Amino acid sequence: MKPTEVPSYNQMILQSIQEHWFLDSMSDYGVFTLQYKDVARIIEKMHILFEHAGIQPGDKIALCGRNLSRWGAAFMSILTYGAVAVPILHEFHPSQVHDLVNHSESKLLFVGDKVWPGLNADEMPELLGVISLVDYSLLVCRSEKLGYARENLNRLFGEKFPSRFLPKYLKYYEDKPDELAVLNYTSGTTSNSKGVMIPYRALWSNCDFAEHVMGHAVKTGCEVLSMLPMAHMYGMAFEFTYEFLVGAHVNFLTKMASPTILMKALAEVKPVVLIVVPLIIEKVVRKAVLPRIQDPKVRMLMNVPIIGDRIRKRICDGLTEALGGNFYEVIIGGAALNQEIEQLLHDIGFRYTVGYGATECAPIIAYNDWKDQVVGSCGKCVIHQELRIDSPDPEHVAGEILTRGLNVMLGYYKNEEATKEAIDEDGWYHTGDLGVIKNGNLFIKGRSKTMLLGANGQNIYPEEIEDKLSNMTLVSECLVVQKGDKLVGLVYPDQEQVKKLRLSASDVESIMEQNRKEINPNLPAYAQLSSIKVMENEFEKTPKKSIKRYLYQNIDL
Repeated sequence: MKPTEVPSYNQMILQSIQEHWFLDSMSDYGVFTLQYKDVARIIEKMHILFEHAGIQPGDKIALCGRNLSRWGAAFMSILTYGAVAVPILHEFHPSQVHDLVNHSESKLLFVGDKVWPGLNADEMPELLGVISLVDYSLLVCRSEKLGYARENLNRLFGEKFPSRFLPKYLKYYEDKPDELAVLNYTSGTTSNSKGVMIPYRALWSNCDFAEHVMGHAVKTGCEVLSMLPMAHMYGMAFEFTYEFLVGAHVNFLTKMASPTILMKALAEVKPVVLIVVPLIIEKVVRKAVLPRIQDPKVRMLMNVPIIGDRIRKRICDGLTEALGGNFYEVIIGGAALNQEIEQLLHDIGFRYTVGYGATECAPIIAYNDWKDQVVGSCGKCVIHQELRIDSPDPEHVAGEILTRGLNVMLGYYKNEEATKEAIDEDGWYHTGDLGVIKNGNLFIKGRSKTMLLGANGQNIYPEEIEDKLSNMTLVSECLVVQKGDKLVGLVYPDQEQVKKLRLSASDVESIMEQNRKEINPNLPAYAQLSSIKVMENEFEKTPKKSIKRYLYQNIDL
């Protein structure tokens, strides 16, 4: 499809609201619910505030707060006005929030109650106002007209709709495919954040993809649980905006998803699809599945025909029930899935699949339905995209993964140099990831920025070593770095097990040395670990739960 043929995204929002007027739209899980008509009312009131603040189409409006229904409604208000939404991850440090609000030239800021106490409005001098995501009150106002509008909002709303507030009276900004819709700042796994300019065509294309692959499962009135941060494109696209367009009900986990809270929510909501990062599924499997198959007797019986099938089915049913029991599939993305965990999921017949994407593609690039999932791969090229490997032998020799199509960003905001590095003259987006394609399936080998060079020029992919190391005794988190021509494993131990077994620091170091001796024979000579350093604290991570590698490249050993 040509970009010029892409329909108006805002008109799809309008149509969804009109068609699903009396249905539940968004809930703060266990607290309160907004129906689609309530969202429509919020949108109109926000438009009144924007208008009085002098906001023009194309102006930036930032949002920074945990997942909330009012966050979702504010986001829809921004798009349907024709302004540009600037979602900022609420886990960012206050100074970084200040920098991103200023860098984006945002005119207004919607802010959550947990974020606001750490911010300083004086550090964001260009803002006309700061609006609370708790009740849409004005926390800061630097515009008399904006203050007047907020004080008289109900009266102004009544004047705008003097008879009744009905679906037929709604009218939203009609967007163009290449128009900027969202300015999304990357979470900075390998470098500092960059402002990714997402056009309306990319939002539409990702939703059209979701309709093609999940439309049979995610339908009007169905239940979805949102666990990922909406300020990240993965969660925004597949736990919120697509569901909103089809008339589904999104339940936001507004608190930190501890195992207890998560399991309770899954049991009550029974979502029709689960969108997760590997960390979540790996923790559930390690707690709920692995202990059940550690018994030598169980392992032996699993190899017996018929009996083994029954045992695997029972384990699969138990895991499925623990995750709500009503989902079509679990879609895993955002980072690499541990190969041992994936093989186990595959062996028991669990309905999972692994996708691949990037913020710069809003986010989807590759995907397979769970029935077609190939262990170790992250799917095939999705609709509206092209995919190729920059390699003389794409099936056997890893090369950079390139993609182009409707999903690709316009570029990086105020950063032409980075944009030229990322998107070539032919429109191919250079992901920075390395992979191969076999039978149409994409297999990730690592990131070109993290690839290490061996003493004799060998390509070393630290992620592959980390995947093996993470399965070793007491290893909770790990990272492989290079010091000269030596490879060193950085490991944060499983503190729960350390306390349970009453291990001393020297005990832990001895166990890690044993791990090193056990793992090395399974690695090529040039990729073996020279030592393992025990870390005292957890690795710093992005909100997507990826370790910030760049912080540990020059660590003292």
